[in-house]
Amino acid sequence: MAQSLTIDPAAAASRDSARRDIATTIHPYTNLQRHEVEGPMVITEGEGVFVRDENGKTYLEGMAGLWCASLGFSERRLAEAAYRQMLKLPMYHTFLQKATDVGIDLAEKLLNFAPASMSKVFFVNSGSEANDTAAKLVAYYNNAIGRTRKKKIISRAKAYHGVTVAAASLTGLPNNHRGFDLPIAGILHVECPHFYRYGLPGETEEDFAARMANSLEQRILAEGPETVAALIAEPVMGAAGVILPPATYWDRVQSVLKRYDVMLIADEVICGFGRTGELWGSTAFGLQPDMVTCAKALSSGYLPIGALMVSQQIYDALLKESGKNGVFNHGFTYSGHPVASAVALETLKIYEERNFLSHIRSVAPRMQSGLQRFAAHPLVGEVRGIGLVGAIELVADKETKAPFDVGAGVGGFLISRGHHHGIILRAMGDAIAFCPPLIITEDEIDLMLERFGQALEDTLAMVQTRGLAAAN
Repeated sequence: MAQSLTIDPAAAASRDSARRDIATTIHPYTNLQRHEVEGPMVITEGEGVFVRDENGKTYLEGMAGLWCASLGFSERRLAEAAYRQMLKLPMYHTFLQKATDVGIDLAEKLLNFAPASMSKVFFVNSGSEANDTAAKLVAYYNNAIGRTRKKKIISRAKAYHGVTVAAASLTGLPNNHRGFDLPIAGILHVECPHFYRYGLPGETEEDFAARMANSLEQRILAEGPETVAALIAEPVMGAAGVILPPATYWDRVQSVLKRYDVMLIADEVICGFGRTGELWGSTAFGLQPDMVTCAKALSSGYLPIGALMVSQQIYDALLKESGKNGVFNHGFTYSGHPVASAVALETLKIYEERNFLSHIRSVAPRMQSGLQRFAAHPLVGEVRGIGLVGAIELVADKETKAPFDVGAGVGGFLISRGHHHGIILRAMGDAIAFCPPLIITEDEIDLMLERFGQALEDTLAMVQTRGLAAAN
């Protein structure tokens, strides 16, 4: 008698999902050719700091989704806030002098949270839109006050500020420019302040910071201070590989900006709402920005919403220029969407009620000390972090800091082995980022690091087996 064929329903469903996804969807930040062959990981459920795929496998989500699910993946209060608002007012806009009550409440609450003296809030749908709006307002502001040549914006190499045309131009990652005809005119980039990677032999962090500030000043002078309007910067550079500023960097940089009347735009999309152990990255590093952008943890990522906060001085100029033009001709259909606003407002209430900063500060040392335990590993060049964000940079040679060849895919291999061991992290090149939900406990931190350690050992075995060498 012929043997009957047994079909695994879960495996069959997985193959069907992959086929349908490949047939219908373009994925961001994905090798599309590889995706056509390998298909997606389909996530179907979440609980606390864990998510589950369609096959029932559970993963500790060590990146909070995309740096954003601060309250984890099952906060009922946010779901209930969305439901109540959907029943009350599911959609309205803020064009043409319209407002919603929940949007007003959120604006007031957010300004109370602000890291500096901010006067007004402009709501958007993402960090990219927030930074894009900031770039537009730089021009609008300077036109209003008669400085029609002062329009250039400086960003930094390896910075990440989004993917809209202006925000992607501000982003200092060549892969974000290649093929898109970016950056656009008026966007400048100065060096990345990564001391481990770019510090000179014998140079202290303070010396390096002084060199970076001097380089910024020389770029402003070369361009002409009358043409340079703003610097946009993340307090901690996230997608660059969680790069912390070297000692004295921000004091020196802000002194240069003040000298030449150059605005500071703080991109708090990743750092904001407690990630660094302070409410804002600006607070953690002593920034005094003129504009602040935020998103992600504003709603714990549960619904798309972001914001740009501006000083009174900037708002006064907006009043003047909009009066001259007849209207402030900027906005998005979903700016201040009432359901997203309700979820964001409830998120901020939870941060206050649960004293989240206290929790973050109590568990962050466990994560940071746990990361440091990998510093002696043969593949680890640098361990860096603050609060509940960090990174481990893999290198081919610890002594020379030489990286692996890009084509070796060492970081990507570690991430895939992490999936095998039940952890989701992210590789930026060969820098492995950690950014778990802010609700994570010490036991869950230990589990995250244990699973990472297993993936790291698998990666070491692969490197040794293949005899991978440093990049030329």
